[in-house]
Amino acid sequence: MKKQFFLIILLPLIWLNISGIRAQEIAQQYETPFDKVPDPRDVSIYQVNIRTFSEAGNLQGVTKRLDNISDLGANVIYLMPIYPIGKVKGVNSPYCIRDYSAINPEFGTLDDLRDLVRQAHQRGMSVILDWVANHTAWDHAWIKNENWYLQNDAGEIISPPGTGWNDVAQLNFENMGMRAEMIRTMKNWVLTANVDGFRCDYSDGPPFDFWQQAIDTLRNTTGHQLIMLSEGRRSNQFAAGFDYNFGFDFFENLREIYKHGISVTSIDSFNIANYTDAAPHQGMVRYTSNHDVNSSEGTPQELFGGTRGSMAAFVVVAYMKSIPMIYGGQEVGTPYRLLFPFTTANIDWNLNPILTAEYKKIIAFRNESTAIRRGALESFSNDDVCVFTKSYEGETVLVISNLRDKACSFELPASFEKTEWSDVFDIAATAFEDGHIVLSPYQYLVLKKGLDK
Repeated sequence: MKKQFFLIILLPLIWLNISGIRAQEIAQQYETPFDKVPDPRDVSIYQVNIRTFSEAGNLQGVTKRLDNISDLGANVIYLMPIYPIGKVKGVNSPYCIRDYSAINPEFGTLDDLRDLVRQAHQRGMSVILDWVANHTAWDHAWIKNENWYLQNDAGEIISPPGTGWNDVAQLNFENMGMRAEMIRTMKNWVLTANVDGFRCDYSDGPPFDFWQQAIDTLRNTTGHQLIMLSEGRRSNQFAAGFDYNFGFDFFENLREIYKHGISVTSIDSFNIANYTDAAPHQGMVRYTSNHDVNSSEGTPQELFGGTRGSMAAFVVVAYMKSIPMIYGGQEVGTPYRLLFPFTTANIDWNLNPILTAEYKKIIAFRNESTAIRRGALESFSNDDVCVFTKSYEGETVLVISNLRDKACSFELPASFEKTEWSDVFDIAATAFEDGHIVLSPYQYLVLKKGLDK
């Protein structure tokens, strides 16, 4: 009987102390959950690179500019990783996580994050955190738990295979203890900081069933409507429960249109393939810049034909069949790259107020137009000009964007002839009389008819 009693006591202790790491309790909700998280179809995302965003390079610096983000028209703020950064084999990358459950002192404190989230909520904006599930820093506390990590034949923990990411160690998703602790930690950020979801970095790394498990658990957090963004290419991310997948291929194709002159009609294939497995509320996040692109490839102006070309591209991104994302600083036309690891240059917010106003009007129309956000897409593009309509319940929006640095003529479909449209931005009537329209280099038009015109 004594032996049996000893085993009964010991087994729970083994369960609570998996290879030296004690399972933690789920946190308590500290504040009322935000009840104005936007419908997934109505989201416009603003990406914040905390280090470059202000001179202070911290969370308080972001909080001070919340009015500016709100004025731009974004309703979801995506914060790049806020967690302590690994030092062993490290390169000071924000994506090398040393502790999933803490805030990098460089950025501030939990109270600073809570204040940022609270003030964003007061302005009607949701906040999502970047989550790096596939790997950790080499000096993460979990590293002592060797079976939580992928190992080679010699029993040595390895970096993510085939990536060259030598500053991080690959997690082992066959280990259920690691999974449980990962999901618990994600849920605790929802509860302790009142955040509204996650942008999941390199989501193609962890297996499909991990994301199913994690998203199902997170979505059962009482009172919270969460936003889940997959930074991945796998089409099954929608089936796993993500609201959004990442538009890598759309961006790459758009870049090729500008760089190598491939046909604009190539866009249409992505609007089919990317949405094959998507439910009506799920979508693709598309962009003309993000932290990776900006650092390694160039600014929107470098990639898309200067300021005018970049805006012609952004109109397509914002209106065609997308959830648009703006990278902090692109709205002022930041003319220099914010180079990894983002510690040497800050954004000059006094640049290009006219360009900022243009971004504002593009996002503002998206926010007010149900046809743009939810309407059925019909494409009429030719090799040089991206042309499409979005239609919903009596409202039709026609977008015409010349993606070439030359004047281009577009032959209108017969159904457009002798129809009258209102110019969304110039508030002037446009009538198509002769069956074609000539656009100046990188010119775009946004027209509508129906409802109030």
